[in-house]
Amino acid sequence: MSATRPLPLRYVQLLRALFAAVAALMITFSADHSAIVGLSVFSGFALVSGLIYIIAAWLAMPEGWRWPYVLLAVVSVLTGMAGGVPAWRSTPLFFVVVIAWGALTGTVELVAGIRARRLAAAGRMPKHDSARDAILTGSLGLALAVGLLCVPTTYALTYSIAEAGSFTLTGITLAVGIFGAYAAVVAVFLGIAGLGPRAREEAPAAVGTAAADNEGQA
Repeated sequence: MSATRPLPLRYVQLLRALFAAVAALMITFSADHSAIVGLSVFSGFALVSGLIYIIAAWLAMPEGWRWPYVLLAVVSVLTGMAGGVPAWRSTPLFFVVVIAWGALTGTVELVAGIRARRLAAAGRMPKHDSARDAILTGSLGLALAVGLLCVPTTYALTYSIAEAGSFTLTGITLAVGIFGAYAAVVAVFLGIAGLGPRAREEAPAAVGTAAADNEGQA
């Protein structure tokens, strides 16, 4: 009886990159950067991310990596559900929900990544590429939270463009744009990580290990 091979890490990276890219594109090509649009995009992104975290914790992550992904799933699902209620969608809620999500998920990933590197260096935990991903994406999540904290919710700047008319730049417009930029950066990083040569070598290595185990059992 052959052991079930876990889902390769690169598939988790590529799934996260895909939906981060979708969120970034939806915001980039939307002329409306209101709280309603921003929370709609964030809600979908967070809920799908929560599902990916659950799948990753169950199928892709080694023993020491399951608890961070379970926590990430819980935070993402709860904040995604909060942003998904149409009657609640407002500018203050966008700031509260996205800042909370960025701060909590960023902290969990950053702490998990640093802890995993220290344990791996001490020989108490196998080295895993999730540490690298967690440190960077965790830092980006915290940067998202800090960036939104720096934007006043009531900010409004009226400006004019010759032959185009007058426009108003608001705090929510900046906030939704910051979230879109965050999603774009995460999509690029995780996409590169998932398609990199090191990631592509995981599947053959896993197959080779399984074959060696089967030969040893025989």
